[in-house]
Amino acid sequence: MRIAVMGTGGVGGGFGAALAKAGADVTFIARGTHLAAMQRDGLRVMGGRGETHVLPTKATDDPASIGTVDLVMFCVKLWDVESAGEAIRPLVGPATAVLPLQNGIDASERLIPILGAKAVMGGVAQISATIDAPGVIRQTGTFMRLAFGELDGSISSRGKAFLEWCQRAGFDATLSDRILTELWLKFIILATNSGMTALTRRPLGELRDDPDIAPYFRTGFEEVISLARAMGIWLPDDVLERSMKFTMGAPAGMRASMAVDLIRGNRIELPWLSGKVVALGRTLGVSTPTHAMINAALKPYAMGAPKD
Repeated sequence: MRIAVMGTGGVGGGFGAALAKAGADVTFIARGTHLAAMQRDGLRVMGGRGETHVLPTKATDDPASIGTVDLVMFCVKLWDVESAGEAIRPLVGPATAVLPLQNGIDASERLIPILGAKAVMGGVAQISATIDAPGVIRQTGTFMRLAFGELDGSISSRGKAFLEWCQRAGFDATLSDRILTELWLKFIILATNSGMTALTRRPLGELRDDPDIAPYFRTGFEEVISLARAMGIWLPDDVLERSMKFTMGAPAGMRASMAVDLIRGNRIELPWLSGKVVALGRTLGVSTPTHAMINAALKPYAMGAPKD
């Protein structure tokens, strides 16, 4: 299978490296010193699952140089969805699958006007990983899961083929006929956990164990669950308990990617996370006070560290 990874950060680098080591034909799209390091020294993923070193690494900053592929793992930040979607047009042939693995819930619908409904699938990535140094991805913990599927709920041959490669690569993978549910199950947890770890600049373990802070995880989850149900998204009856269990069992040192970006002074994905919760709440008449607080407090940092 020919795979292109658009955006080689924690998600694209982590999953892409595992697929490359399993034998898939993977080309990574990156830029700057990160690209130069991969081309020179290969891509290295380090952390709780041990070390994966892809050497040599096929990497470029020019998607057009790759040609059409079977699947694009689309892993750019949320503010780059439209521009990166335009950039990957040369990769997309009649049968190509484009698998958005962004945070949030709307990347697929933003890509469809650019690439067409036939190309775009839905996807969910669950991994705690970030760029540690040029050419090096650092993973926290061992959890590593992909869920993906066609937006119309069908089970396609391209989905089955990619599932086989994921299984060879050794991480948890699900080919789902309810990918919208999968997207919301992640969004419930991520919108809240990213907001809380970014707001406090502290790792998850410190927050969930603090009796004054821990209740905000529950109220944050409840607000997003209410939104999903107001939109007609099917969720399991025990979704709140599942969300709490995941958060309590996650690595204590985990910080969501938005928290990492904030600490580094970078732009953050707030408008598509707590900001999206607040906007949908206003539209649907659903109260979202926890996310309104998170959104208001982080809003001055949305475009990066304020200039004093």
